Amino acid sequence: MKFGAVLLSVVPVRAEPSDRAEMVTQLLFGELVVIHQKYEQWINIRNVFDNYEGWVDSKQVEAIEEAEFNRLRSAKIRYISSPVDVIQNKTANQFLPVLAGSTLRNNGESSFEMAGMIFSFDGETKNPDQPAKYEDLLGTAMTFLNAPYLWGGKTVFGIDCSGFMQVVFMLSGIQLLRDASMQATSGETVNFMAEARPGDLVFFDNKEGEIVHAGMIIDNNEIIHASGRVRIDTIDHQGIYNRQLKKYTHNLRVIKRVL
Repeated sequence: MKFGAVLLSVVPVRAEPSDRAEMVTQLLFGELVVIHQKYEQWINIRNVFDNYEGWVDSKQVEAIEEAEFNRLRSAKIRYISSPVDVIQNKTANQFLPVLAGSTLRNNGESSFEMAGMIFSFDGETKNPDQPAKYEDLLGTAMTFLNAPYLWGGKTVFGIDCSGFMQVVFMLSGIQLLRDASMQATSGETVNFMAEARPGDLVFFDNKEGEIVHAGMIIDNNEIIHASGRVRIDTIDHQGIYNRQLKKYTHNLRVIKRVL
């Protein structure tokens, strides 16, 4: 078995080993992967955080030994919380843009080593070991407001509905799976919209009954979600009501509480 670490800002993960293939998710700086196989320039990987699998260009993941993989995996981590920041690669004397949700495997230190490189970061971070609070979830979510929708995206430069929820909750130490249908299996079911509270996850289905959309309830019967862009809309027992379009756009399927 082989292992890798992400030392770039963001790496596309594709459904097939081709630059033209669908991007199903992204890897952010500091994430660790297990490498299953190689095909030409491509490697099939599993993201250790959420077990999501796909193909990435082998030039965009640094190979590491199992001993280092285990060291990094067991390190105390912090997450970069600013939508965009900069980390210093002291070994190469270079700076690298990093995005919210990037992982610092630094055991609380300002500098740390990964894949033979020494990195230093002094920007804003979140400690996932701190008790999760709705106010923190909301604060994180609002930093993504108006970020454009991008299928498979996980950053302020492009994000999809489930990627948005995953990153927001991750920064508060709550682990969600990658896709909306997977996330809907988490937490406790809230039976009625009247019983929902801010911080609850909400999921929506299509005409075939498949869960295809996710968002988070905030105050005043509103939801923050990624649809076209990260936006705030009204929600009730029927679903999401878009005030601009003056119509319901998503059909409510289930409410889940993970906080």
